This record gives sequence, C-alpha cells and structure tokens, in this order.
Amino acid sequence: MAGFDIFDTIEELRSKGDAFCVATVLRTADATSAKAGGKAAITRNGRILGHLGGACVQRAVRASAQEAFASGTPKMIRVKPSDKVVAMADSDGVQTFKSGCPSGGTVDLLIEPYQHAPRLIIFGESPIAHALASHAALTGLRVCLPEGSDSSVDFVSFDPDDVTALGVEPRDFVVVASQGQGDGAALKAALETRARRVSMVASRRKAQVLCDRLVAQGMAPEKTKRLKSPAGLDIGAIDPHEIALSILAEIILWRNSDTSEETSHDEKMA
Repeated sequence: MAGFDIFDTIEELRSKGDAFCVATVLRTADATSAKAGGKAAITRNGRILGHLGGACVQRAVRASAQEAFASGTPKMIRVKPSDKVVAMADSDGVQTFKSGCPSGGTVDLLIEPYQHAPRLIIFGESPIAHALASHAALTGLRVCLPEGSDSSVDFVSFDPDDVTALGVEPRDFVVVASQGQGDGAALKAALETRARRVSMVASRRKAQVLCDRLVAQGMAPEKTKRLKSPAGLDIGAIDPHEIALSILAEIILWRNSDTSEETSHDEKMA
C-alpha cells in the first residue's frame, strides 16, 4: 500500500458520486494492529480501503457500514475479545462486536456515512423551472434539467423520455414545472420514479385531471396519490422567483423532516 493516502482515496470516491463510509479508529486498548487515528473508506459493496486492523475488526466495520448506509447517520462501535462481551452494547451505550483475534485488544471506531446531496429533478423549460434550478443550486441540491436546457447553474442533463437513466433514488425530489408543454408525459415519468417526493406546478384541478387520465391509461392509483400539487408552500407567491422559493422551502421542509417517510417509500418501491 505504498504511497496510499486515505484523503486522496476519499476525494476520489467523492468525485465518483458513490456513497461510502469513513471509519476512524478512536481508541485502542491492549495489543492491536490498529492505531488511534487510523482511517479507512468502506464502499457500498463492502470493500475496505485503508488499514483498520485484523479480520475481526474488518467484519465488524463492514456490518456497521451497511447499517450506517441504511440509516444515514454515524455510529460508534467497539470490537473486543469474545470473553469480555457480555451484551450487545457496553454500559456507555456503544455497540459491541466479538473479536476472536489472538491479540486480545479492544478497538473503538467511528463509522461515518458519506452521501452526496439529494438531487432535484426538474421537468420543464418554464421560467419557474429555471428560477427553481438557480435557487436550488444555492442550497446544495444537485440539479437535474432536461437535455438542451440553458441554465447558468451547474446541472446534470437527462432525457425526459428516459428519466430511468438517472437512477433516481428515494432521497431525491422531482418537480414537474412543464406548464403546458408535455405535462402528461412529464407527470407520468415523474410518478414512475423512486423519488422521495413528487410535486407539480399546477392547480389542484389540473393535476387531478392529469392523474385521472394516467389512471385510465393503466397507472396504479397509489402512484398518483404521491403527487403534491400545487407545488410549494402557500406564501402568496406571484412571480417565478417567488414561486420557486416557495417550492424550494417545501422541499427543504421535506428533506429535514420526513426521513421516516423516505424509509417507508423505499421499502414500498423495493
């Protein structure tokens, strides 16, 4: 592992856009090959890049990384000799793992999941769509716009007829802001994604007509119930930027408050 630099490795993983965890050795007791401050990155498929100790520690780290991926929150674990483990957690609340390694040492580790910010997939070329893209970029959301869009913000382009190529995840958000330009097709594509929330810039009546039409065409009614329309919080918004701010405020509210719904939707769509 000559020339290995964990921070270069972390940056490389970040640039690829894949989720990963960083494990840091916080403390050791007795004889261990791990040293305090040691770090490693754990990929979603369980590959450990870096040195954390022997096989017993690695097994615990892989298992804990999968839990961290699922929860999205960091966790602390302790790997200690089997004869010293009397419960699933020590008196200080730290989750424990049994170690059969002959060294007999104890290792405390912090497992931190890293994920890029959620994506905001915007259908449409309307003034509201472009205003929303501009404001969303300022909040750190990764913006996705239809191919051919002319926007001043950095964005990922997608084919509205093949949005599945984006690999939309249950942590992403979709807003239909087509406003009369291919509304039905855009709404159908949006509702068929695994997005955490789907909203549409339209009146309730228009949205209901479009949803009824999609059901008549074979879409399951449960999918249309996911739609929030009109999109945004009711702040009396009038111009495109005000409307975009109301939509973004609602998305931020969802992002920060409905993690249980995200998990529930993920299970339903799996």
